Amino acid sequence: MRLQKYLAMCGVASRRKAEEYIQSGKIMVNDEVITEMGYVVDPDADIVSYNGKPVSQNEELVYILLNKPKGYITTLSDEFNRKKVTDLIDVPQRIFPVGRLDCNTTGLLILTNDGDLTYRLTHPRFKVEKVYVSRITGRPIPDKIKAFETGLSIEDYVTSPAKFQIIRHDGKNTIAEITIREGRNRQIRKMCDAIGHPVIDLKRVAMGKLELDQLSLGEWRYLTTDEIKYLKKL
Repeated sequence: MRLQKYLAMCGVASRRKAEEYIQSGKIMVNDEVITEMGYVVDPDADIVSYNGKPVSQNEELVYILLNKPKGYITTLSDEFNRKKVTDLIDVPQRIFPVGRLDCNTTGLLILTNDGDLTYRLTHPRFKVEKVYVSRITGRPIPDKIKAFETGLSIEDYVTSPAKFQIIRHDGKNTIAEITIREGRNRQIRKMCDAIGHPVIDLKRVAMGKLELDQLSLGEWRYLTTDEIKYLKKL
């Protein structure tokens, strides 16, 4: 089994993050630092360590859905000592977010220690739909909505086709439902900026078939067995 996949299955981090740990020399196999990305381990014979501590697959896998409030970051460490989403959840396992929501975005966030599932849900080729409700400035004309839906040039990439549906107009602003299948850094905010209608508020309300339902801001719950099975089939 490849080292990064084994680390993900042990709940150390997502597969992508595990690759960063390997490159930075934080992973040892049988007391030897390994920086080779394709390194293969035998889970039954090799001793794998992260930051000097052995890791194993014995930890129970957990799957959590959180309604993220504003002011919390989705990284596990921060040089500015800001509040983290993991501060809101009291479980014995070391969990990490599936993808990211920026500090000022609220809504649905999955956290788990299943690194393999995290990889599947965040990799663009699996095209998991993410639905947001956004309040933006002004009222976009049809041409701008069409540009949003067909693809926008942002920085060094062009966005994939998206969905943009106006829910209602709120005075001078617009409430819209936006659906994307990517998850680039601050992507929806950048897309709205690109059509001249910056985001005022942004909330993720669904990821695939998973929805927030009645969870209040800051509340969390374990995913049901059916929800876990659904995610693993994606």
